[in-house]
Amino acid sequence: MFIANGWNDYEVLDASSGEKLERWGNYILIRPDPQAIWKTPKKHYGWKSPNAHYHRSNKGGGEWEFFDLPKQWNIHYKNLTFGLKPFSFKHTGLFPEQAVNWDYMTEKIVNANRPVKVLNLFAYTGGATVACAKAGAAVTHVDASKGMVTWAKENAALSGLSDAPIRYLVDDCVKFVEREIRRGNHYDGIVMDPPSYGRGPGGEVWKIEERIHDLIRLCAQLLVKEPLFFIINSYTTGLQPAVLSYMISSEISSKFGGRVQADEIGLPVTSNGLVFPCGSTARWDNEDLM
Repeated sequence: MFIANGWNDYEVLDASSGEKLERWGNYILIRPDPQAIWKTPKKHYGWKSPNAHYHRSNKGGGEWEFFDLPKQWNIHYKNLTFGLKPFSFKHTGLFPEQAVNWDYMTEKIVNANRPVKVLNLFAYTGGATVACAKAGAAVTHVDASKGMVTWAKENAALSGLSDAPIRYLVDDCVKFVEREIRRGNHYDGIVMDPPSYGRGPGGEVWKIEERIHDLIRLCAQLLVKEPLFFIINSYTTGLQPAVLSYMISSEISSKFGGRVQADEIGLPVTSNGLVFPCGSTARWDNEDLM
């Protein structure tokens, strides 16, 4: 398992009965999580005195209950800073488990000893964008949501990257990749966090099971002759690490060689020393080419 264990400003304090108890900087939140199917005793003090609690509705969705939480606050990961705020469907604007991939990409970029261009698809609030830019890469950030792209710009500014070579685009990711192929543009690294289901800014429908393999095949055409990395994250039930590995191997490894590593991604749990599962990640790199 890939474990994001480098945090100081974030931790999973405990998890039980369909909920996760988390510390985000100085604030404790309770959020629902379908992975927490176990029913261990909720002994941590945070269960009784959170700063906010997101209650899932039996009819779908849910709502926040706030006790003592600012509308927005910042947390840090190493030399990166991110702005957080609670918004619809339990989220805060950051997936802290992705820090394990930020570290991985940072190392690849720093050790490349050449200018590096990275494409971040379904880029959300820019965690990977900020990490790659901080490491010295020129980043193209693509997301269908104007609000998420605006948030990503704010995160870049918080990390001192307002003038960094980051290109922000509100666009349908598949259409953007198709246009980049026609333009003849190429990238040293590609990272993507495709949703299970979504719509582009023009109403384009995205269903991951139907479209992800075709997108990987397209992205293979955007890589330079000696690429550094290709990463896919998945939070979709049924899209297991082995499935991601199979697709990347068939489209990327077959063309560039290298290796694929695929596994669950997780966060350590303070109360018991176990690891909380948070989806899957598959990484291709050129390690056996070097």
